[in-house]
Amino acid sequence: MKEEKKPARSRGLGTASTRDGSSPAGSSAPGQTDNASDAFADPVFILTLPRSFSSVVCAMLGQHPQMYGFPELHLFPVETAAEWWVRVGGKAPRLRDGLLRTIAQLYFQEQTDRTIALARGWLRRRFHLTAAMLLEEFAVKVHPRVPVEKSASTVTLPQTLQHVHAMFPQAHFIHLVRHPRGYGESIFKLLRRIKKDEAVPPWLTRLGFESVADAQRAKNGRHAPEFDPQQSWHERHMNICRFLESVPEGQWLRVRGEDILSNPDETLRAVAGWLGLRTDEEAIDAMKHPERSPYACFGPASARFGNDPIFLENPVLRPPCTEALRLDGPLSWRAQGFLPRVTRLAQQFGYE
Repeated sequence: MKEEKKPARSRGLGTASTRDGSSPAGSSAPGQTDNASDAFADPVFILTLPRSFSSVVCAMLGQHPQMYGFPELHLFPVETAAEWWVRVGGKAPRLRDGLLRTIAQLYFQEQTDRTIALARGWLRRRFHLTAAMLLEEFAVKVHPRVPVEKSASTVTLPQTLQHVHAMFPQAHFIHLVRHPRGYGESIFKLLRRIKKDEAVPPWLTRLGFESVADAQRAKNGRHAPEFDPQQSWHERHMNICRFLESVPEGQWLRVRGEDILSNPDETLRAVAGWLGLRTDEEAIDAMKHPERSPYACFGPASARFGNDPIFLENPVLRPPCTEALRLDGPLSWRAQGFLPRVTRLAQQFGYE
Protein backbone atom coordinates (compact mmCIF):
# COMPACT_ATOMS: atom_id res chain seq x y z
CA MET A 1 0.00 0.00 0.00
CA LYS A 2 1.30 3.41 -0.88
CA GLU A 3 2.16 5.69 2.00
CA GLU A 4 -0.14 8.70 1.95
CA LYS A 5 1.46 12.08 2.50
CA LYS A 6 -0.36 15.22 3.51
CA PRO A 7 -0.60 17.79 0.73
CA ALA A 8 1.30 21.03 0.87
CA ARG A 9 -0.33 23.56 3.16
CA SER A 10 -3.08 25.24 1.22
CA ARG A 11 -2.29 28.66 -0.13
CA GLY A 12 -5.93 29.61 -0.48
CA LEU A 13 -7.50 32.59 -2.14
CA GLY A 14 -6.98 35.78 -0.17
CA THR A 15 -3.92 34.62 1.77
CA ALA A 16 -1.54 35.77 -0.95
CA SER A 17 -3.63 38.27 -2.83
CA THR A 18 -2.67 41.91 -3.19
CA ARG A 19 -5.01 44.74 -4.05
CA ASP A 20 -2.46 47.42 -4.84
CA GLY A 21 -0.66 45.61 -7.66
CA SER A 22 2.35 44.67 -5.49
CA SER A 23 3.90 41.21 -5.55
CA PRO A 24 3.40 38.59 -2.84
CA ALA A 25 6.32 38.55 -0.41
CA GLY A 26 9.33 36.63 -1.68
CA SER A 27 8.26 36.50 -5.32
CA SER A 28 8.24 38.74 -8.38
CA ALA A 29 4.92 39.34 -10.07
CA PRO A 30 4.59 37.37 -13.32
CA GLY A 31 4.59 40.55 -15.38
CA GLN A 32 7.84 41.66 -13.79
CA THR A 33 11.28 40.08 -13.53
CA ASP A 34 14.33 40.66 -11.40
CA ASN A 35 16.37 41.17 -14.57
CA ALA A 36 15.21 44.18 -16.54
CA SER A 37 16.70 42.73 -19.73
CA ASP A 38 14.40 39.69 -19.69
CA ALA A 39 12.25 39.71 -22.79
CA PHE A 40 9.29 37.73 -21.47
CA ALA A 41 7.10 37.50 -18.39
CA ASP A 42 7.33 34.50 -16.11
CA PRO A 43 4.57 32.06 -17.09
CA VAL A 44 1.61 30.93 -15.03
CA PHE A 45 0.92 27.19 -15.09
CA ILE A 46 -2.54 25.84 -14.28
CA LEU A 47 -2.03 22.45 -12.64
CA THR A 48 -5.08 20.23 -12.85
CA LEU A 49 -6.70 17.15 -14.38
CA PRO A 50 -8.80 16.85 -17.54
CA ARG A 51 -12.49 17.63 -17.01
CA SER A 52 -11.65 20.10 -14.23
CA PHE A 53 -12.67 23.43 -15.85
CA SER A 54 -9.15 24.08 -17.15
CA SER A 55 -10.25 25.09 -20.67
CA VAL A 56 -12.73 27.70 -19.50
CA VAL A 57 -10.51 28.96 -16.65
CA CYS A 58 -7.45 29.35 -18.88
CA ALA A 59 -9.53 31.16 -21.50
CA MET A 60 -10.94 33.45 -18.79
CA LEU A 61 -7.51 34.33 -17.44
CA GLY A 62 -6.28 34.85 -20.98
CA GLN A 63 -8.83 37.61 -21.52
CA HIS A 64 -7.29 39.72 -18.77
CA PRO A 65 -5.53 42.67 -20.47
CA GLN A 66 -2.22 41.55 -18.97
CA MET A 67 -2.45 37.80 -19.63
CA TYR A 68 -2.46 35.47 -22.64
CA GLY A 69 -4.07 32.05 -22.38
CA PHE A 70 -2.76 29.21 -24.55
CA PRO A 71 -4.63 26.08 -25.58
CA GLU A 72 -3.23 22.67 -24.63
CA LEU A 73 0.43 22.56 -25.67
CA HIS A 74 1.51 19.29 -23.97
CA LEU A 75 5.15 20.36 -24.14
CA PHE A 76 6.70 19.09 -20.96
CA PRO A 77 6.41 15.30 -21.01
CA VAL A 78 9.25 15.45 -23.59
CA GLU A 79 12.63 17.17 -23.97
CA THR A 80 12.68 18.48 -27.56
CA ALA A 81 10.29 19.61 -30.25
CA ALA A 82 11.33 16.64 -32.40
CA GLU A 83 10.50 14.24 -29.57
CA TRP A 84 7.20 16.03 -29.02
CA TRP A 85 6.24 15.51 -32.67
CA VAL A 86 6.87 11.76 -32.46
CA ARG A 87 5.81 10.87 -28.92
CA VAL A 88 2.95 13.28 -28.29
CA GLY A 89 1.52 13.84 -31.73
CA GLY A 90 2.39 10.37 -33.00
CA LYS A 91 0.31 8.57 -30.40
CA ALA A 92 -2.62 10.97 -30.53
CA PRO A 93 -2.54 13.39 -33.50
CA ARG A 94 -5.24 15.55 -31.90
CA LEU A 95 -2.78 16.49 -29.17
CA ARG A 96 -0.82 18.44 -31.80
CA ASP A 97 -3.72 20.76 -32.50
CA GLY A 98 -3.21 23.21 -29.63
CA LEU A 99 0.46 23.82 -30.42
CA LEU A 100 -0.17 24.16 -34.15
CA ARG A 101 -3.06 26.57 -33.59
CA THR A 102 -0.88 28.64 -31.26
CA ILE A 103 1.90 28.93 -33.85
CA ALA A 104 -0.59 29.78 -36.59
CA GLN A 105 -2.21 32.49 -34.47
CA LEU A 106 0.98 34.04 -33.11
CA TYR A 107 3.15 33.97 -36.23
CA PHE A 108 0.66 33.93 -39.13
CA GLN A 109 -2.18 35.96 -37.54
CA GLU A 110 -4.99 33.48 -38.25
CA GLN A 111 -5.98 29.84 -37.93
CA THR A 112 -6.74 28.31 -41.32
CA ASP A 113 -5.63 25.14 -43.08
CA ARG A 114 -3.04 27.24 -44.89
CA THR A 115 -1.56 28.73 -41.72
CA ILE A 116 -1.65 25.35 -39.95
CA ALA A 117 0.52 24.01 -42.79
CA LEU A 118 2.84 26.99 -42.31
CA ALA A 119 2.88 26.25 -38.57
CA ARG A 120 4.00 22.68 -39.23
CA GLY A 121 6.92 24.00 -41.26
CA TRP A 122 7.74 26.57 -38.58
CA LEU A 123 7.86 23.81 -35.99
CA ARG A 124 9.91 21.40 -38.12
CA ARG A 125 12.54 24.09 -38.56
CA ARG A 126 12.79 24.21 -34.77
CA PHE A 127 12.87 20.50 -34.00
CA HIS A 128 16.24 21.08 -32.30
CA LEU A 129 14.70 23.33 -29.63
CA THR A 130 13.77 22.07 -26.19
CA ALA A 131 10.12 22.13 -25.19
CA ALA A 132 10.89 24.87 -22.67
CA MET A 133 12.54 26.99 -25.37
CA LEU A 134 9.37 26.71 -27.47
CA LEU A 135 7.30 28.06 -24.61
CA GLU A 136 9.87 30.82 -24.14
CA GLU A 137 9.51 31.72 -27.84
CA PHE A 138 5.76 32.07 -27.34
CA ALA A 139 6.24 34.08 -24.15
CA VAL A 140 8.53 36.50 -25.97
CA LYS A 141 5.94 36.82 -28.73
CA VAL A 142 3.10 37.76 -26.35
CA HIS A 143 5.26 39.98 -24.09
CA PRO A 144 4.43 42.01 -22.02
CA ARG A 145 1.36 39.83 -21.42
CA VAL A 146 1.77 36.94 -18.98
CA PRO A 147 1.55 33.52 -20.68
CA VAL A 148 -0.88 31.02 -19.10
CA GLU A 149 -0.39 27.30 -19.83
CA LYS A 150 -2.77 24.57 -18.70
CA SER A 151 -1.96 21.18 -20.23
CA ALA A 152 -3.24 18.39 -17.99
CA SER A 153 -0.41 16.09 -19.13
CA THR A 154 1.96 18.16 -16.98
CA VAL A 155 0.64 16.63 -13.75
CA THR A 156 0.65 12.95 -14.76
CA LEU A 157 4.20 12.26 -13.54
CA PRO A 158 6.04 13.97 -10.65
CA GLN A 159 9.22 14.37 -12.70
CA THR A 160 7.36 16.41 -15.31
CA LEU A 161 6.31 18.92 -12.66
CA GLN A 162 9.85 19.17 -11.36
CA HIS A 163 11.12 19.67 -14.91
CA VAL A 164 8.73 22.58 -15.45
CA HIS A 165 9.90 24.27 -12.25
CA ALA A 166 13.57 23.72 -13.14
CA MET A 167 13.05 25.38 -16.52
CA PHE A 168 10.96 28.27 -15.13
CA PRO A 169 12.00 28.73 -11.49
CA GLN A 170 10.06 32.01 -11.12
CA ALA A 171 6.85 30.66 -12.64
CA HIS A 172 3.58 30.88 -10.73
CA PHE A 173 1.35 27.82 -10.28
CA ILE A 174 -2.42 27.72 -9.88
CA HIS A 175 -3.60 24.41 -8.44
CA LEU A 176 -7.09 24.16 -9.90
CA VAL A 177 -9.28 21.59 -8.14
CA ARG A 178 -12.72 20.14 -8.83
CA HIS A 179 -14.99 18.15 -6.52
CA PRO A 180 -14.18 14.44 -7.03
CA ARG A 181 -17.84 13.59 -7.62
CA GLY A 182 -18.19 16.21 -10.35
CA TYR A 183 -14.89 15.07 -11.85
CA GLY A 184 -15.88 11.40 -11.91
CA GLU A 185 -19.30 12.04 -13.38
CA SER A 186 -17.76 14.26 -16.05
CA ILE A 187 -15.28 11.52 -17.01
CA PHE A 188 -18.11 9.02 -17.48
CA LYS A 189 -20.18 11.53 -19.43
CA LEU A 190 -17.29 12.04 -21.82
CA LEU A 191 -16.63 8.30 -21.99
CA ARG A 192 -20.22 7.56 -23.02
CA ARG A 193 -20.15 10.35 -25.56
CA ILE A 194 -16.93 9.15 -27.22
CA LYS A 195 -17.96 5.49 -27.29
CA LYS A 196 -20.83 6.36 -29.60
CA ASP A 197 -18.54 7.66 -32.31
CA GLU A 198 -15.00 6.30 -31.96
CA ALA A 199 -12.55 4.27 -29.94
CA VAL A 200 -11.83 5.54 -26.44
CA PRO A 201 -8.45 7.33 -26.41
CA PRO A 202 -5.74 5.92 -24.10
CA TRP A 203 -5.51 9.11 -22.03
CA LEU A 204 -9.18 8.78 -21.08
CA THR A 205 -8.80 5.11 -20.19
CA ARG A 206 -5.83 5.94 -17.97
CA LEU A 207 -7.95 8.33 -15.93
CA GLY A 208 -9.81 5.32 -14.55
CA PHE A 209 -6.81 3.79 -12.81
CA GLU A 210 -4.71 4.59 -9.79
CA SER A 211 -1.43 4.76 -11.66
CA VAL A 212 0.12 4.65 -15.09
CA ALA A 213 1.37 1.14 -14.27
CA ASP A 214 -2.19 -0.05 -13.56
CA ALA A 215 -3.36 1.38 -16.87
CA GLN A 216 -0.54 -0.41 -18.69
CA ARG A 217 -1.43 -3.73 -17.04
CA ALA A 218 -5.05 -3.30 -18.14
CA LYS A 219 -3.93 -2.46 -21.67
CA ASN A 220 -1.84 -5.67 -21.77
CA GLY A 221 -4.75 -7.78 -20.58
CA ARG A 222 -3.33 -8.32 -17.10
CA HIS A 223 -5.17 -7.92 -13.83
CA ALA A 224 -5.83 -4.31 -12.90
CA PRO A 225 -8.20 -2.52 -10.48
CA GLU A 226 -11.74 -1.79 -11.58
CA PHE A 227 -12.21 1.38 -13.63
CA ASP A 228 -12.75 4.12 -11.06
CA PRO A 229 -11.94 7.79 -11.80
CA GLN A 230 -11.54 8.73 -8.15
CA GLN A 231 -8.22 6.88 -8.29
CA SER A 232 -6.75 9.23 -10.90
CA TRP A 233 -8.24 12.23 -9.09
CA HIS A 234 -6.37 11.30 -5.94
CA GLU A 235 -3.09 10.28 -7.55
CA ARG A 236 -2.69 13.32 -9.77
CA HIS A 237 -3.74 15.82 -7.12
CA MET A 238 -1.25 14.21 -4.72
CA ASN A 239 1.40 14.63 -7.44
CA ILE A 240 0.58 18.32 -7.46
CA CYS A 241 0.46 18.64 -3.67
CA ARG A 242 3.84 16.97 -3.21
CA PHE A 243 5.32 19.13 -5.95
CA LEU A 244 4.04 22.32 -4.35
CA GLU A 245 5.95 21.46 -1.19
CA SER A 246 9.09 22.45 -3.13
CA VAL A 247 7.63 25.70 -4.51
CA PRO A 248 7.92 28.96 -2.53
CA GLU A 249 4.56 29.84 -0.97
CA GLY A 250 4.29 33.13 -2.82
CA GLN A 251 4.45 31.32 -6.17
CA TRP A 252 1.44 29.01 -5.86
CA LEU A 253 -2.25 29.29 -5.19
CA ARG A 254 -4.98 26.68 -4.79
CA VAL A 255 -8.44 27.56 -6.09
CA ARG A 256 -11.63 25.57 -6.60
CA GLY A 257 -12.96 25.68 -10.13
CA GLU A 258 -16.54 25.81 -8.86
CA ASP A 259 -15.72 29.08 -7.06
CA ILE A 260 -14.38 30.69 -10.23
CA LEU A 261 -17.47 29.78 -12.23
CA SER A 262 -20.10 30.51 -9.59
CA ASN A 263 -18.53 33.67 -8.14
CA PRO A 264 -16.26 35.01 -10.91
CA ASP A 265 -16.03 38.65 -9.77
CA GLU A 266 -14.64 37.94 -6.33
CA THR A 267 -12.54 34.90 -7.26
CA LEU A 268 -11.00 36.34 -10.42
CA ARG A 269 -10.19 39.58 -8.61
CA ALA A 270 -8.40 37.59 -5.92
CA VAL A 271 -6.42 35.60 -8.51
CA ALA A 272 -5.43 38.72 -10.46
CA GLY A 273 -4.45 40.48 -7.24
CA TRP A 274 -2.32 37.54 -6.15
CA LEU A 275 -0.51 37.75 -9.49
CA GLY A 276 0.08 41.47 -9.01
CA LEU A 277 -2.07 42.36 -12.02
CA ARG A 278 -4.94 44.76 -12.58
CA THR A 279 -8.08 44.18 -10.51
CA ASP A 280 -10.28 47.00 -11.89
CA GLU A 281 -13.78 46.35 -13.22
CA GLU A 282 -12.69 46.48 -16.86
CA ALA A 283 -10.11 43.73 -16.33
CA ILE A 284 -12.49 41.53 -14.32
CA ASP A 285 -15.31 41.96 -16.83
CA ALA A 286 -13.00 40.98 -19.69
CA MET A 287 -12.19 37.70 -17.92
CA LYS A 288 -15.88 36.80 -17.79
CA HIS A 289 -15.86 36.35 -21.58
CA PRO A 290 -13.82 33.21 -22.34
CA GLU A 291 -15.58 32.98 -25.70
CA ARG A 292 -13.42 35.87 -26.94
CA SER A 293 -10.25 33.79 -26.84
CA PRO A 294 -8.92 32.95 -30.33
CA TYR A 295 -8.79 29.31 -29.16
CA ALA A 296 -12.37 29.18 -27.82
CA CYS A 297 -13.76 27.66 -31.01
CA PHE A 298 -13.08 24.71 -33.26
CA GLY A 299 -10.08 25.21 -35.49
CA PRO A 300 -9.74 24.41 -39.19
CA ALA A 301 -10.05 20.82 -40.41
CA SER A 302 -6.31 20.20 -40.08
CA ALA A 303 -6.26 21.25 -36.38
CA ARG A 304 -9.75 21.14 -34.94
CA PHE A 305 -9.11 20.87 -31.22
CA GLY A 306 -6.55 22.05 -28.66
CA ASN A 307 -9.15 22.45 -25.92
CA ASP A 308 -11.94 20.31 -24.48
CA PRO A 309 -14.48 19.66 -27.29
CA ILE A 310 -17.42 20.28 -24.97
CA PHE A 311 -15.99 23.71 -24.11
CA LEU A 312 -15.37 24.45 -27.80
CA GLU A 313 -19.03 23.77 -28.59
CA ASN A 314 -20.23 26.42 -26.14
CA PRO A 315 -17.30 28.42 -24.69
CA VAL A 316 -19.27 30.83 -22.49
CA LEU A 317 -19.12 31.24 -18.73
CA ARG A 318 -21.75 29.03 -17.09
CA PRO A 319 -22.25 28.42 -13.35
CA PRO A 320 -21.57 24.77 -12.45
CA CYS A 321 -24.22 22.48 -11.00
CA THR A 322 -23.08 21.84 -7.42
CA GLU A 323 -26.34 20.87 -5.70
CA ALA A 324 -25.56 17.13 -5.49
CA LEU A 325 -21.81 17.38 -4.99
CA ARG A 326 -21.29 15.73 -1.62
CA LEU A 327 -18.57 13.48 -0.31
CA ASP A 328 -20.94 11.00 1.33
CA GLY A 329 -23.25 8.48 -0.31
CA PRO A 330 -22.90 6.07 -3.28
CA LEU A 331 -21.39 7.10 -6.59
CA SER A 332 -23.00 6.87 -10.00
CA TRP A 333 -20.15 4.67 -11.28
CA ARG A 334 -19.58 2.68 -8.07
CA ALA A 335 -22.02 1.19 -5.56
CA GLN A 336 -19.81 2.22 -2.67
CA GLY A 337 -18.84 5.78 -1.81
CA PHE A 338 -15.49 7.52 -2.01
CA LEU A 339 -12.36 5.87 -0.68
CA PRO A 340 -11.27 7.34 2.69
CA ARG A 341 -8.11 8.86 1.23
CA VAL A 342 -10.15 10.61 -1.48
CA THR A 343 -12.56 12.01 1.10
CA ARG A 344 -9.71 13.27 3.29
CA LEU A 345 -7.98 15.04 0.40
CA ALA A 346 -11.23 16.58 -0.85
CA GLN A 347 -11.94 17.90 2.63
CA GLN A 348 -8.49 19.47 2.72
CA PHE A 349 -9.46 21.24 -0.51
CA GLY A 350 -12.55 22.63 1.24
CA TYR A 351 -15.20 20.24 -0.11
CA GLU A 352 -17.93 18.64 1.99
